[in-house]
Amino acid sequence: MAFSLDNLLVIGISSRALFDLEAEDAIFQAQGLDAFRQHQLENENTVLKPGAGYALVKALLKLNALIPGHRMVEVVVMSRNSSETSLRIFNSIQHYGLDITRAALTGGAPLAPYLNAFNVSLFLSLHEDDVQAAINSGVASAMLYPMPPNAADMEQIRIAFDGDAVLFSDESERIYQQQGVEAFESHERENAKKTLPDGPFARLLRALSYLQNHFKTPDGRAFPLRTALVTARASPAHERVIRTLRAWDIAIDETFFMGGVNKSAVLSAFKPHMFFDDQHGHCLKASDVVPTGRVPIKQTSEPTN
Repeated sequence: MAFSLDNLLVIGISSRALFDLEAEDAIFQAQGLDAFRQHQLENENTVLKPGAGYALVKALLKLNALIPGHRMVEVVVMSRNSSETSLRIFNSIQHYGLDITRAALTGGAPLAPYLNAFNVSLFLSLHEDDVQAAINSGVASAMLYPMPPNAADMEQIRIAFDGDAVLFSDESERIYQQQGVEAFESHERENAKKTLPDGPFARLLRALSYLQNHFKTPDGRAFPLRTALVTARASPAHERVIRTLRAWDIAIDETFFMGGVNKSAVLSAFKPHMFFDDQHGHCLKASDVVPTGRVPIKQTSEPTN
């Protein structure tokens, strides 16, 4: 019987995001493909260290063990490597006991065209072109920053999101960037009762909320999953966010309206397995304390005259 990915939370992750392959990438950049290939073949039994997305993947895969016979999450390794040089990746997966059996190895070709083929809900990578292409095709995607030192290994799955241009569209963010804070606040007051349009991670948040609300462990407890919204918004721009989440029928566990205050201290206290934001400056500061992924703005091709 064929296996379906339709009703699963599918995480696509590049090999460089799952494992630390920075030394190998440096060989590829400096010496070329043949040197990289030879290095991987010679070290295929050397276990790789965890990468920036490892903790989140490991945590999410634990959901599959909570209800016997009920699989919730599927992880697909998506790499531009060829199958010839990928054995080290599979050996490392086996070493860490990760429940990952599927891979897309494109031999240098872009990965984005294959995301929908695997029904990917979230794509994580260190390759900016692949992340941008994924966002452009409508798949939630983030470019990961290097792991912070001493990152927390929480038993409870924790994911934190920025608001505008991540959970919500970049409509209001563009007003802020182009016209300033007064125009932004005026716009939000005037549209306080109007639901914010979906952003690239709205579908992912709905999927996580569904898992929280509709599945419980055999002892009757809800899944060990907690979400947070950490947004630069503050009053009077808070109302539209609250009304939007209410309209989506989503209750985020923790919400922080920061009003421009540095998010790092709050994130350090929340200890997420991953924080998603669209601003490089915010991500750079956050990545010092928690695993962080930057969500690029969706690009649309403009018609030419």
